[in-house]
Amino acid sequence: MSDGGAHGPGVNGPGAHDHDEHRPAEPRRIAEGVLEIDTLLGGWQRVTAGYLLEGPRPVLVETGSQSSVPVLLDALASLGLGPSDLAGVVVTHIHLDHAGGVGDVARAFPDATVYVHELGARHLADPTRLVDSASRVYGPLLDSLYGRLDPTPVKRLHVLADGEEIDLGGGRALVAVDSPGHAKHHLGLHDSTSGVLFAGDAVGVRLPDVGMLRPATPPPDFDLDKAIHSLQRFSARRPVGIALAHYGLLDDPVTLLAEAEESLRQWAEVAERAWRADEDIAAALAERFSPEPDTVAPEDLEKFEVMNGVHSNAAGFRRWLETRAEPGAAGGH
Repeated sequence: MSDGGAHGPGVNGPGAHDHDEHRPAEPRRIAEGVLEIDTLLGGWQRVTAGYLLEGPRPVLVETGSQSSVPVLLDALASLGLGPSDLAGVVVTHIHLDHAGGVGDVARAFPDATVYVHELGARHLADPTRLVDSASRVYGPLLDSLYGRLDPTPVKRLHVLADGEEIDLGGGRALVAVDSPGHAKHHLGLHDSTSGVLFAGDAVGVRLPDVGMLRPATPPPDFDLDKAIHSLQRFSARRPVGIALAHYGLLDDPVTLLAEAEESLRQWAEVAERAWRADEDIAAALAERFSPEPDTVAPEDLEKFEVMNGVHSNAAGFRRWLETRAEPGAAGGH
């Protein structure tokens, strides 16, 4: 998704009342030493996930939005984690639906190190520009659905380099995989014990209640070539499963990553054709790639569009195409 945010429990956001969904689910074990936590963005189930990796030095992957913090903290408490028990918090990137809760979680767990990509660290320390950008993108949804982002003290931050390992103890490590394309500050994280790769948004969005995999190509950083290269880097690591932030663990990673690459190429082809013809990119993408009528419930389609809307993806393609076409740009015309 693009530069999302979070504040308040989201009860006024879209979907908060749908089917009385806003009841916390129990954390669910999905792999060896890996627990999935539904962070219930906007009260929606199975839309945003955090993952707790167990070990002598347990680590949380993704905090979700600031609005999800109460749900997340309750889930961690239910697993027996006290304030001194969490060793680390790592975010795949700093969009607010992934990292909006970092400042709050850092306060709740004062001994936890916060791990982030080099290009995202300054925004966690001083989120002013990030939040301002998100407010322009989301308008009222910033506060009603996502919330904002509290600063994290610089001394709590650890910049992750490509290939660096986060030690969870007992021989378990998370390996950072620099994976730009969705965002320049994006990291994948490969668990040495379970073999699961936590892919953030680099593989795309596939909500269980919708089914289809959709690329996530928001402005301002989307880059097709980098996105495809990142998928190929994931594949080269031979993970046994891919855990998406939106949403859940998917097996058959070889097929999934090939599908993600092909989908990106198809979306780019449609977007570029519309752009060259001076046509509406979002309309072209929606016509080609929207779910068939009556195949997805309206409330589930609403979740999908809020998390990864065609208009946001179209804006990302437009910016990428315009940037690529600038004189002197690689691949420019």
